Amino acid sequence: MKKFKFALLAFMTALVTFGFTACSDDDDEVKDVPVTGITVSPTTLALKTGTTGTLTATIVPGDASNTTVTWSSSAESVATVDKGVVTAVAEGTATITVKTDDGSFTATCDVTVTSDAPAFDESKYHFDLFLTVGKHGGMSSKNTTIVNSISKLTADMGTITVKGEGTELGDYSMESISRGKYYYQIPSSNDAFVKYQIKENKVVETAKVPFKTNTYKVRSYTHAWIDDNTLVIMAANGDASKVLWTKLNAGNMSIIEEGTLDILLPESEVEGEVTKKFTTSGILTYNEKAGKLYYFYFGKNGLSGKSGKTTTAFYTAVLDPSTLAVESNKRNSLVQEMAGSAYGELMQNCIMYDENGNLYLAAFSDKNDIEEGHLLRINNGETDFDPTYEGYPNADGKLLTLQYLGNGKALAYARNDASGTAIDSYSHYYSIIDLATGERTRLSYNGKELAYSGGRFSQRSVLFNEKAYFGVNTEADANAVIYIYDTKTGTVEKGAEVAGEFYFDMIRVIEND
Repeated sequence: MKKFKFALLAFMTALVTFGFTACSDDDDEVKDVPVTGITVSPTTLALKTGTTGTLTATIVPGDASNTTVTWSSSAESVATVDKGVVTAVAEGTATITVKTDDGSFTATCDVTVTSDAPAFDESKYHFDLFLTVGKHGGMSSKNTTIVNSISKLTADMGTITVKGEGTELGDYSMESISRGKYYYQIPSSNDAFVKYQIKENKVVETAKVPFKTNTYKVRSYTHAWIDDNTLVIMAANGDASKVLWTKLNAGNMSIIEEGTLDILLPESEVEGEVTKKFTTSGILTYNEKAGKLYYFYFGKNGLSGKSGKTTTAFYTAVLDPSTLAVESNKRNSLVQEMAGSAYGELMQNCIMYDENGNLYLAAFSDKNDIEEGHLLRINNGETDFDPTYEGYPNADGKLLTLQYLGNGKALAYARNDASGTAIDSYSHYYSIIDLATGERTRLSYNGKELAYSGGRFSQRSVLFNEKAYFGVNTEADANAVIYIYDTKTGTVEKGAEVAGEFYFDMIRVIEND
């Protein structure tokens, strides 16, 4: 009997042991599955402010044991996230990150938030057309200049005239500065800084401040806006032996500060000539993204008329906008002279900037009996021109004006020197420049290239609400014609005409009161 009980106990022990072993084997089959990665969809998301979007996180592998994740935003002032639901807060960009608890694997989505901008109200602005009696103005022309304010320049305006309309500039000149509602200028009295409006066929002064120490002359200065209320005027002094500057409060035209630029006359590079003067105005510009002023200038022999000669290639001085201290001063080694240097961009836009803050300058060199145009570039943050860049290759003449259109394109007004180099020569034309390749496309209307235009020393085009308005007066047409180039579509439409008894010279956009 004892043997039987012992055998039974052994059998039961073996059975229990077998049961525990079987349970242990089952536990191995359901062990934890670790996370090896995570993805998120979509990986980019565009939202308007106040709207939401949903992101979906997918853990790898699909049978992972721990599927807990954490969501976060790099900029909660722009976009927040809660369990994958993204809420757009304000304009800007944010990165949404989803992170696994197991293994800390991450995936991201780039979110861009924009707001619906109100439609641009063109009725708050008008165009000022500058027309000259007798012949084209500019270059110290004594001919009468008349300004006519026009609400729009589309074809339904018909033919625009200044007979019985418009404003004679009188003591003021076509060479001026405009911004917002106002014009800023040194009048022919050469004694003050003046701010004025053209209203109801009259020039209405709103502020006038006499010169202090530094003095300037009508047409003979350059300028730059540091901000909406700070205007810098710069020019050579009376004998052009040094360069003066004055910083103005544009609100009341009061003088904030003035001084002399710390640069020396450059040594002559022309055999038998001595540099005795600075160029009268040079060109001054402010690069907002770089936070620097750039001043372009060169030396002259000091003689007048045909005996007057440029004695150096032009220089680039980089200035601190707060103090006007010279931080860098370099001779350019690429070309001879910048365009528009005589009147410091008072009449022509010779400088432009792209979205990245790169500075472009129209320039030229004398070559094979033509003034060969060049388009130079100073990359943002640099102090000298990029020697590898040429935005206007194989020029047929001088590059006169530039305006940036966006998306790597520019509107250029240039001259074919073989067709004439006089102010009134019918040798000037508009083209679109691809800034990446230098490729140029002449502007056309109804499938035909626009004919050569007369007129050189003025800004004959203006950018307004994603369109470029530009004037063309051809030898064949009785009237000058305003054409309108759509920067979005690349199409050209015909606009208003300007009565042919007057010479069309310049367009500006001015804000209404």
